[in-house]
Amino acid sequence: MNHLANESSLYLRQHANNPVDWFPWGDEGISHAKKLDKPIFLSVGYSACHWCHVMEHESFEDEATAHFLNEHFVCIKVDREERPDIDHIYMTALQAMTREGGGWPLSVWLTPDLHPFYAGTYYPPDDRYAPQRPSFKRLLAGIVEAWRERRAEIVEQSTGVTEFLRQREQLQPSIEQEFSTLLLDNAARAMRQGFDPVNGGFGTAPKFPHALELRFLLRVWKRTQDDSILHVVRTSLDKMAAGGIYDQIGGGFHRYSTDARWLVPHFEKMLYDNALLASAYVDAWQATGNAEYRHISEETLDYVLREMTSSPGAFYSTQDADSEGEEGKFYVWSRAELDEILGGEDAGFIASVFGVTTAGNFEGHNILNRPKTWNYLGKVLQSSEADIRLRVKTCAAKLYEARSRRVWPGRDEKILTSWNGLMIAAFARAGAAFDEPRYTTAAARAADFLLTTMLAADGSLFRTCAVGSPPRLPGYLEDYSFLGDALIELFEATFETRWIENAIRLSEQMLTRFADPVGGFFSTSADHTHLIARSKDSYDGSTPSGNAMAAIFLLRLAKLTDRADLRQAAEGTLRTFGEAMRQSPGGSAQMLAALSFQLGPVTEFVVIGRAQAADTRRVLSALRRCYWPEKVVIFHDPSNGPANESILPLVKGKTGGATVVTYICRNQECLASIEGAESLEKWLETNRRYTRHGQN
Repeated sequence: MNHLANESSLYLRQHANNPVDWFPWGDEGISHAKKLDKPIFLSVGYSACHWCHVMEHESFEDEATAHFLNEHFVCIKVDREERPDIDHIYMTALQAMTREGGGWPLSVWLTPDLHPFYAGTYYPPDDRYAPQRPSFKRLLAGIVEAWRERRAEIVEQSTGVTEFLRQREQLQPSIEQEFSTLLLDNAARAMRQGFDPVNGGFGTAPKFPHALELRFLLRVWKRTQDDSILHVVRTSLDKMAAGGIYDQIGGGFHRYSTDARWLVPHFEKMLYDNALLASAYVDAWQATGNAEYRHISEETLDYVLREMTSSPGAFYSTQDADSEGEEGKFYVWSRAELDEILGGEDAGFIASVFGVTTAGNFEGHNILNRPKTWNYLGKVLQSSEADIRLRVKTCAAKLYEARSRRVWPGRDEKILTSWNGLMIAAFARAGAAFDEPRYTTAAARAADFLLTTMLAADGSLFRTCAVGSPPRLPGYLEDYSFLGDALIELFEATFETRWIENAIRLSEQMLTRFADPVGGFFSTSADHTHLIARSKDSYDGSTPSGNAMAAIFLLRLAKLTDRADLRQAAEGTLRTFGEAMRQSPGGSAQMLAALSFQLGPVTEFVVIGRAQAADTRRVLSALRRCYWPEKVVIFHDPSNGPANESILPLVKGKTGGATVVTYICRNQECLASIEGAESLEKWLETNRRYTRHGQN
């Protein structure tokens, strides 16, 4: 056993029996390198990473390779999901040194002072991909020779890389920066240039879902009513939902598609992908009324409740791509299996719906996908769409039961605060929009877990924990901003002021610990463990930028609480990343969404009425169903006593009547109050520039 056996990370524990003498990142391993004057081999990955496991089996489990590593290096293993700060710094170093995009496993060689001097990703055990990708053993020998013969040159180079990393993070806001909706329009135009009109999505293989870009484009469509933008969103969502990237039997999305048409996925399932995509489909349902989008969102959330939720309510992180040593084995089918499980008639029906053949579409097996639309299937099968869907649901339940008897992929059960925040927001949004209490309850349970288990006595957040074990690692900016935004979603789903109270506390902690007086936020707190650079995440990656989420969290909270300090911090963040939005709109979708909210106009709805009254429920339902991203909603029931005006000043002076009353303000102007549900619904139809497209 090396030094990883007692780590909370599944990924680190998976390497605990390697003959490599791994250390976790920390003082022990770093001090050991300095004492022995050896370079550090830093390996960064995560539990659901297929090629991380390939490199482990090929190299880190090999006795000869491990012996060489142990003799010449101090080896440190990092879970990128637990330590995004380390991953960000050294991935940026790789990109700077190689001019390549990077990926995982991330392999970096450092001086004992943690300065990077060589970096790459996966290396094979022999020269099968040479010369572009040398064998790991040959590379190690070359690095040892260079460390011995050209050390001064290495130190000089690594110092230069470190200085580049430090300078890169010194973003200066433009005080004179003037934003307009033209920036939003230009960003949408740039994103659409990469749109695949045949298969949906952006770019070619490998193809990622890009949920953040799709959600931003919906905001632009809402402003412009440009149906060509809506076409990009709908085509992408439709094609993904019908493809192999979507688990047609169990619900939920795999990580990405290895081909351009969404057929063959990389089979791992990540909590954050499913959170962001569930929210995207909720948005699309609100915008179009298309029942299929609600169906996909519900199936995705039901998958999370069934397979990714811990007993206390927090959400697990990932499911692996592999089972029994084969990628995707758990998810694929043969035609013979369908015959055995469903019987001849139903097997033929499912084969026609999901494109199953005897030859298969993936290494002799079948990845279920829906190559034809529901409408087309109805015509071919001479049956109503509703009957076809019901029959598919019945057969899918039988297939799911049979699949459950297979060997399941591994599951990483660590709880990450930031990823849980994204999923809490998705459940809260869906619970409100669909009027589905079990989703709202799931969001509240997970939030309660985080606000008890992951909250320190001084009000700071922890990053991660395993259920039943103490939390560990200080939280990052994304932990505070993702959870804060989720608490606002929970407030608008329940109108319980405790969620706003906790959001205020988080915002104050975030400003104290992470804010840069110059503008924006650092990814790590002021009292974080010393690293070679203190970074600001400028762009979205697999998850939204922490700065972008901080901006929209603070803007929404400022609208609800009338806190000028929160608004000013958010606006300073937007100015800091203004140039990033202009130069790289595809990597700034969440920041652009925050800018859209800031530009507004944001409509404030304050609803006063009795909670159980039919008209009140009708008003709240209308506000929650419509797609209106630039709004905030507050509800107060006078029968519960006076409203808490100190927390929610928007309710000040607003009283009820014989029926529900809705007060509407926009651009610092208040309109006449609207009494009753029918009048409010008419006002929405007249004023929201909202059209139902493709309703079914």
